[in-house]
Amino acid sequence: MTVTLTNPQELPILGKITLLGRAGMSRSFIRGARDAVPVALGYFAVSFTLGLVARRSGLTAFEAAFASLITNTSAGQFAGFAAIAAGSPLMETALTQVVVNLRYVLMSSGLTQRVERDATLPRRLVIAFDVTDELFALGVSKVGPLEPAYYYGMMAATIPCWALGTFLGALSGALLPPLILAAASVALYAMFIAVIAPPAKKDLKVLMLCLIAMALSALLRFLPPTAHFSGGLRVMLVALPVSGVAAFLFPKGKEEARDA
Repeated sequence: MTVTLTNPQELPILGKITLLGRAGMSRSFIRGARDAVPVALGYFAVSFTLGLVARRSGLTAFEAAFASLITNTSAGQFAGFAAIAAGSPLMETALTQVVVNLRYVLMSSGLTQRVERDATLPRRLVIAFDVTDELFALGVSKVGPLEPAYYYGMMAATIPCWALGTFLGALSGALLPPLILAAASVALYAMFIAVIAPPAKKDLKVLMLCLIAMALSALLRFLPPTAHFSGGLRVMLVALPVSGVAAFLFPKGKEEARDA
C-alpha cells in the first residue's frame, strides 16, 4: 500500500507514530520475557533431566540441545528419545509424537482467539512454534488481547533455558557413572506424577482414568500378543481409547471449557 502525503508536515507525525508502535512492541516483549522467568527456571531444571535421558538414548549433547531448540515438549521429547533408543521406525515415532502432543492443537485453537485480531498469519505461525502448557496458561491469563510481541518475549526467555538445560544434562550424562545416570532419570517420571497428581486429587474421574490407563499399560506390557510391541506403540494403544472414552462419557460444557 502506498501512502501519499498532501502535507510535508505529516512526515514527522507518521515517524512519531511508527516509533511509538515500535516502543510499544519492545515493552510488550520485555514484559513477556519478565513474566516467563519463573517458567524458564523450571524448564532449565526439567530439561537437565531430559538431557540425561537423551544421553542414555545415544544422542550427543549437541544433538540433544538441537532437539530442544526445535521442539519444546518434555513428554514428546521423552517419547522421541525412547523411540530412538529402541530403534523404532520413523513412522511409528512420528505417530507417537502426534498422539503425545495432540493437546497442543487444542491449546493453539484457544490462543488464536486471544491473539490481537490484526496479527498477521506469519506472526501467528511463530507463536504456534512454541505452544506449551505453561506459556499457554500465561497467554490466556493475560488481561486484554495477546500481543505477538508479548508471546515472543516469553519464547525468548524459555527456549534458551530449555535447550541449555538439555545440553548440560546430556553433557553430564557423558561423565556420570551408569548407576547414577539411571537414578537421575527417575526424576522425569516424578515430574509426570507431579503433573497428574493435582487434577487427580481434585477430580475422581481423572483419578479413575489414570488408574485405568496404568492398568491397561501394564496388561499390554506383559500380555503375549503385545509384549513385544515398542513402548511408543503401547502408548498409542492406551492413550487413544482411554482419551476417546473419557471425551465421550465426560464432555465439558461451554462454561467448564472456558474456566479450564
